[in-house]
Amino acid sequence: QVQLVESGGGLVQPGGSLRLSCAASGSIFAINLKGWYRQAPGKQRELVAGFTAGGSTNYADSVKGRFTISRDNAKNTVYLQMTSLKPEDTAVYYCNGFIDRMDYWGKGTLVTVSS
Repeated sequence: QVQLVESGGGLVQPGGSLRLSCAASGSIFAINLKGWYRQAPGKQRELVAGFTAGGSTNYADSVKGRFTISRDNAKNTVYLQMTSLKPEDTAVYYCNGFIDRMDYWGKGTLVTVSS
């Protein structure tokens, strides 16, 4: 069974850092881990950071300069390094990827930024 599993969320104080990971598992022939999204309470899911078709990165304006997306293709894993976290970054973070021509989402990991 193919799945994406996020980890690394938790409670952090404003100004702190977290590193999220998302690993794909199962029988996989072709994979393209596309990016990270988040959904805050009462809000729509939004793109946080992703990879373009050409392999470059793009970020939401609200996280530019603070978040960095990267991936390890050998491990089928995508990461999101988050620094200078703010209370408004509080949300459930989801990773998204195309695996064997199907769109997959993880179940999410909760990030809470609070003092």
